[in-house]
Amino acid sequence: MITTDEIERRVEKVDAEKSARRTAAAREVGELARRRAAFAEQLADTERKLGTVLVAAADVIGIDELAEFTDVPAADLTRWLSAGKPRARRGRPPGSRKPKPEAPAAVASIPAAPASDVQRPAVEGPGT
Repeated sequence: MITTDEIERRVEKVDAEKSARRTAAAREVGELARRRAAFAEQLADTERKLGTVLVAAADVIGIDELAEFTDVPAADLTRWLSAGKPRARRGRPPGSRKPKPEAPAAVASIPAAPASDVQRPAVEGPGT
């Protein structure tokens, strides 16, 4: 029969192998994710620059002509052109809203009648 020390040694060996594989996987995923984020930022920056160039050149060359000259699909050029244009603001400009009217002053409360002046309805019961 196997001893408890041998069982512990075997478990530790398997755990060490698994831990090393887990560490390697986590490192690789982390590095690839970091590289992907850097590439995504470079791509976004390049697309912004393309859009800016397309907006600036719109008065001298159109999308169809650019597509013909560059073999870049017109759909891509149009997407980049749209990305390079300033976005339209939605809503009112800051400070243009009228201030909300102030709440009406509290209505002067009517003074309550003294308790002796209050008339109470008569309650009819079996004894009246």
